[in-house]
Amino acid sequence: MLDYPDRQGVGAFTEQAYLDYAMYVILDRALPRLGDGLKPVQRRILYAMAELGLGAGAKPKKSARTVGDVLGKFHPHGDTACYEAMVLMAQPFSYRYPLIEGQGNWGAPDDPKSFAAMRYTEARLTPYAEVLLAEVRQGTVDWQANFDGSLREPTLLPARLPNLLLNGASGIAVGMATDIPPHNLGEVVRACQALLAEPSLPLESLLALLPGPDYPTGAQIVTPAAELRALYETGSGSLRLRARYRQEREQIVIHHLPHQVPSSRVLEQIAAQMRARKLPMLEDLRDESDHAEPVRLVLVLASPRVDAEALMGHLFATTDLERSYRVNLNVIGADGRPRVQGLRPLLQGWLEFRLDTVRRRLEHRLGQVRERLHVLDGLLVAYLNVDEVIRLVREAEQPKAALIEHFSLTPAQAEAILELRLRQLARLEEIRIRDEQGALAEEAAALEALLAEPAALRRHVSEELAADAERHGDPRRSPLAVAAPARALDEAALLPAEPITAVLSGRGWIRAAKGHEVDGARLSYRSGDDFLHAARGESRQTLVILDAVGRTYSLPAGSLPSARGFGEPLTGRLEPPSGTAFVGLALGTPAAEFALLADDAYGFRTPLEALQSRQRGGKQIVSPRPGARLLAPVPLLEAEWLALVSDAGRLALLSAEALPQMARGRGRRLLRLQPDERLLTAVPLAPGVSLGVQCGVREMTLTPVKLHEYRREPGRAPGRLPRGWQRVSAIHVLSGD
Repeated sequence: MLDYPDRQGVGAFTEQAYLDYAMYVILDRALPRLGDGLKPVQRRILYAMAELGLGAGAKPKKSARTVGDVLGKFHPHGDTACYEAMVLMAQPFSYRYPLIEGQGNWGAPDDPKSFAAMRYTEARLTPYAEVLLAEVRQGTVDWQANFDGSLREPTLLPARLPNLLLNGASGIAVGMATDIPPHNLGEVVRACQALLAEPSLPLESLLALLPGPDYPTGAQIVTPAAELRALYETGSGSLRLRARYRQEREQIVIHHLPHQVPSSRVLEQIAAQMRARKLPMLEDLRDESDHAEPVRLVLVLASPRVDAEALMGHLFATTDLERSYRVNLNVIGADGRPRVQGLRPLLQGWLEFRLDTVRRRLEHRLGQVRERLHVLDGLLVAYLNVDEVIRLVREAEQPKAALIEHFSLTPAQAEAILELRLRQLARLEEIRIRDEQGALAEEAAALEALLAEPAALRRHVSEELAADAERHGDPRRSPLAVAAPARALDEAALLPAEPITAVLSGRGWIRAAKGHEVDGARLSYRSGDDFLHAARGESRQTLVILDAVGRTYSLPAGSLPSARGFGEPLTGRLEPPSGTAFVGLALGTPAAEFALLADDAYGFRTPLEALQSRQRGGKQIVSPRPGARLLAPVPLLEAEWLALVSDAGRLALLSAEALPQMARGRGRRLLRLQPDERLLTAVPLAPGVSLGVQCGVREMTLTPVKLHEYRREPGRAPGRLPRGWQRVSAIHVLSGD
C-alpha cells in the first residue's frame, strides 16, 4: 500500500468532519433545549406561524403555507420531515399540551401517520403556544441570522412554562438519545413555585408535588414509587404504563391505552391468542370506539365466572396493554452542552432561565418607560411654551437644531415635538401628558424595585407561573396505581378442563375427541392408516408421545386438532429421528405413574412429569435392548396389578409396586420368557376386576378368582392360558365386582 504524505492530514480532517457533524446533530437537530423544550425545527415552525399571524384567534391557513415559510426562511431541509414535526405538535394524543390547532385530517390514535397531505390541512397556534411566543419581542432572547443572512430568528423562545417537562421530548443523536416523558402542568408549576420559595428543597418534597409523568392517553402508571424516585434522581430509568379498563356485566371494556399504542395492534394480539385457542374464557372481541369514546375495546367473557382480574393480568403480560418506556432526561442546558439531569437540577436550570428571561423583559420594559418619560419631558416643555415653539418652527431654517439650542432639549425630544399635530396642542393634552408621566413613573419605580430585590423577582415569577397554570392547567390524566406485576397465565390454565381422548394412528397422525367414551378403533382414517393407541385425560394436561427408540415428546393436549378430521402428523410439530415410528401416548396429571415396557419383558415405572420434554426433538427415556420393541405406555392410576400377555399364550399378573421406579433407563427383567417369546400387550388391573382375553372372534373372561392363579413374582415365568387360547389377539378389563 502506498503511504501518501498527507495521509495523516486526511484522517484528522475526517475525524474533525465527523465530530462537527455529530455536534450539529446533537445541538441543531435531535436534542431539545432546556429553556423552551423545543428542537430547532419545532421552534422555527412556531415562530414562522407567529410571523404569519396564525395566532390562537386567527383564521387558520394551509399547512403548506407554513411549511413553505419555514423552509424558505429558516429551515432549509425536507418538507416531509418539517410537516411531520408540525403534525406531531398538533396531535392531542401525542402531545400533552398541543402547540398547533389543526383542521382536517391530522391522524388518529390508531394510526398517527394517517394524516392528510399538507395541501389539504390548515393550522393555527393554540392558546398554549402563546406561553412560548408572547414575550419574544420584549428583549427576552438573543437573535441570530437565518441560513442566508437575510432575516433574524430567535435562538430560543422565551417560554413562560417549562415546556420540556410538560410535553416531553424524544430524539436520537450521535452517541446519545433523549426520552423525556410529559407531565401535568399544575403539578410542574407547584414544584417550580416550591423551588422558588425554597431553593434547597429536597427531592422527596418535590415528588410530593410532582409524583410522576402524565401521558395524554390516560393510561395508568404502575411503576413503584421507589423506582420513580430513582428515575428522577438519576435522570434515567424506565416506567410502565398499563391500560385502564372496567367490567360491565359479562364484558370487559378497555377505555385507555398506553402512550403510542394503537388499538388495532392490541386487537390483533388478542385475536391471535383467541385463534390459537389460548383464551377460551373470551367469547368475542369488538372495537366500539367512536368520536364520543375514542378508545372502547370490548372483551366479551364466555362465562360470568371468569376471573376478569386474572385475565387482564395475562393480557397485560402478553400484549401491548402494558408497555415499558425508557426515560432519559438528556437535554441541552444553558451552557449549550447536553447533559443527563435529575428532576431537581432540571427544574432549577429552567427556573434560572426563566428568572433571567423575566429580568431581561423587565429591563427592556424599564428602558422603554424611561425613554417615554424622557420624551414626555420634552413634550411638556413644548406645551408650556407653545408660542415660542411655533415661532421657532416657522422662522428657523433648521427647526430641530433651534429647538435643541433654545430649550436645551435632546434630539429625541426635539423630534417628538416636531412630529406633533396642531390638534395635540390643546390644553387637554398637557393634562394627559402629566397623567401619563405619573403612571409611567410608578411603573418605573415598581420595575426598579423588582430588579433590585431578587426575592421580589422570584415572587413575581411565581405569580406569573400561577396565572399561566390557572389558564392552561387541567387535571391529571394518568393515575399512579400500586399494582402487582403482570403475569401470564399458564397455558394449561387458560384452557377449559374438558375430558378428551387423544388418538394416535399407525402412521403417526394425532387428534383429540371430546369425552372418554370415544372408541379410537371406530374412527375413520386415511387410506393405508389405522388406529394405534389412545389415551384419556383432560384438555389442560400435557400429552406425552413415546417413539420406538425410547424418546418422549410433549404437546399441550388442548392444542390437538379435532377428531372430526384425520388430525395432523406429529412430524409437523416434533422432530423425531428420521424413520422412527411412534408407539403410544401417555396423558394424565404430572404425578400419575406409567409403566414403560419392552416386548422382552424389561420395564420400569415413572411419573408422567419425568417423561415431559420441552424440546421438539424430545429426550431419551427408555434404552431398550437390541431387537426389543417398546410397548405403549400403561397408566398405573389405581392399578394394583399389571396383566402382561405374550404371543405364546402365556399370562402373568405382576404387582404394580414390584416395578422399579426410575427416571430413565432399561428397567428390570419382569418375566422370564422363552427365547422366541415376546410380550404382546399389558393392561392395568384394579382390585376386583375381571379380564377379557380375545382370541380372534372368541373371548374368554377371567374372574378375579381365576386371575389369582396367574400372579407372579418379578423374574418368574408367566402362566399358560387354557388350551385353544394360545393365539391371543388382545386383553382388556371387563368390570368390577
